[in-house]
Amino acid sequence: MSDRFLHGKTALVTGSTSGIGLGIALKLAQRGANLVLNGFGDASEPMAQVKAHGVEVVHHAADMTQPAQIEDMMASAAQRFGRVDILVNNAGIQHVSPIETFPTERWDAVIAINLTSAFHTTRLALPAMRAANWGRIINVASAHGLVASVQKSAYVASKHGIVGLTKVVALETATSGVTCNAICPGWVLTPLVQKQIDAKAAALGVSTEEASRQLLSEKEPSLSFTTPEELGELALFFCSAAGNNVRGVAWNMDGGWVAQ
Repeated sequence: MSDRFLHGKTALVTGSTSGIGLGIALKLAQRGANLVLNGFGDASEPMAQVKAHGVEVVHHAADMTQPAQIEDMMASAAQRFGRVDILVNNAGIQHVSPIETFPTERWDAVIAINLTSAFHTTRLALPAMRAANWGRIINVASAHGLVASVQKSAYVASKHGIVGLTKVVALETATSGVTCNAICPGWVLTPLVQKQIDAKAAALGVSTEEASRQLLSEKEPSLSFTTPEELGELALFFCSAAGNNVRGVAWNMDGGWVAQ
């Protein structure tokens, strides 16, 4: 795999202004891919980080619950770069509640962002990928796409759904140069997870280190977080020639979570 083996290709990563999405975007940029970032808020800092790798980058603030905005994002990417070669469906939200009290509007939002948005981006990216006979669709699922936890009905349903969507797309593109695969992380130390750790430490009156250990010990035998950089390296593998015949997998990177 050459250092800049993605030179001339364009990657679109949803939910990529921080956390997992940004980590994957930066790895793709390091290997030469131009980037379309997506997410709310000020994107100047993540754009600067991507630009530091000598590639072109744009940002589109599409609300991933809105199909019309997703269509505009995909059309804008194609207009700027010709087509999207690498699509990373990463945008996601979470809500925790027992089923009988789960707010219906939160269910709808989780399913829309975590699952339905990936359907829309995929259906819009596929024609150009097929025409070029090359493309990579990488869906960021979760260990919760393979196993369940209590009080996470919408999240677990959406992530199981994204694994199923991954398999269907992989089968429909099986004789082409387009592949579709899913990454299923366990605990990843993102700003969102750090907030959970800080809240747990405050509630229990323990250090953040102890709160981290307790959080990990509930699910992850390795007692260590996966990093966005590690997830980015797996995405690069899927994009490489070695990934040409890796199709429809749900690759867990979870410290042994689903091996139990």
